[in-house]
Amino acid sequence: MTDRLMLLDTASLYFRAFYGVPDTVKAADGRPVNAARGLLDMIAKLVMTYEPTHLVACWDDDWRPQWRVDLIPSYKAHRVAELVETGPDVEEVPDPLEAQIPVIRAALDALGIPVAGVPAHEADDVIASFAAQSAMPVDIVTGDRDLFQLVDDAHGIRVIYTGRGMSNLEVLDEAAVVEKYRVLPAQYADYAVLRGDASDGLPGVAGVGEKTAATLLAAHGDLTGILAAAETGTGMTAGVRAKLLAAADYLAVAPTVVEVVRTLDLPVVDTQLRTPDAATVASLGAEWNLGSSLDRAVAAISAQH
Repeated sequence: MTDRLMLLDTASLYFRAFYGVPDTVKAADGRPVNAARGLLDMIAKLVMTYEPTHLVACWDDDWRPQWRVDLIPSYKAHRVAELVETGPDVEEVPDPLEAQIPVIRAALDALGIPVAGVPAHEADDVIASFAAQSAMPVDIVTGDRDLFQLVDDAHGIRVIYTGRGMSNLEVLDEAAVVEKYRVLPAQYADYAVLRGDASDGLPGVAGVGEKTAATLLAAHGDLTGILAAAETGTGMTAGVRAKLLAAADYLAVAPTVVEVVRTLDLPVVDTQLRTPDAATVASLGAEWNLGSSLDRAVAAISAQH
C-alpha cells in the first residue's frame, strides 16, 4: 500500500457532525454524544474510502489568532462569544457540543490518531504546514474552501471537501478547482481576498464578485499584477479600477489573513495508523456510549494493515 497522509480539519468535521446527527443518544452522565459519534462515523467512512496510512486530527489551538484580527478586525468577529485580553477569544460553541470535546479527544486518543495544534494558529495553518512538509501524498478533509489554495497535483495534495455533506464528498485536484472557480489553486487565496467571505468576516472588494475576481486573475496572474494594472489603469474597466483603488488599505493586509501558514514548527507526532488497543476502545465505548460508531472506526483503521 502506498503511504498517504490524511489531515482532518477536526472542528469543521465535529461541528458538521453535531448539527447532522440527532442528539437523542446520550452517555451515562446525560451528556449528548452525537458530535462524537458522528465524527467517528466520518472517520470510518474516510479511512475506508481513501485508505490513508497516516492520519492527523489538526486542531484550532487558536481559532481567531490575534495577528489576523490586528490586520482585519472583522475577522470571524460574528462568531466571538467572549473577548479575552490575555489569550484566544472564546468561540460561540453550543453548550452540548462544548461538553463533547473531551469525549472527542479521548476517542481520537483511543484510536491512536494524534491531535496536533500550534499556539496562535488555526487548524488551517497546521494543515498547510503538514501538507507542505509531507514527503507523501496528502488528502485534506475540510468544509473550508480556503484550503483549496493548497491543492497541488505535483505534490499529490488533494482536498476532500465536505461542504455538500458526507454522502456527497468531492475530491478536488487542480482541474476540479479550475472547473469550479476558473482560477488555479495557487490563485485561490487572491480570489478569496477579492471576493470576500462573509462566513469569515472578510469584506472583500466592494462590487467585485466571483466572476470579476476570476477575470482579473486570468488577465493579470495574481493580486500584485492586478494592483499594478490598477495603478496604471490598464487591462480593466474604469469602474473596476476605481473599486480596487478604493479598497487599497484592505488589499494591503488581507492576503496575510487569507493565506495559510505553511512553515510552522510542527509538534512531533506519530501519524501512522495502527490497530487500536482493544481494551482501551472497549472501556471508552462503554463509558461514553459510543456504540457501533466507535466499532466502525476501529474496524476501518484495523483494515488498513
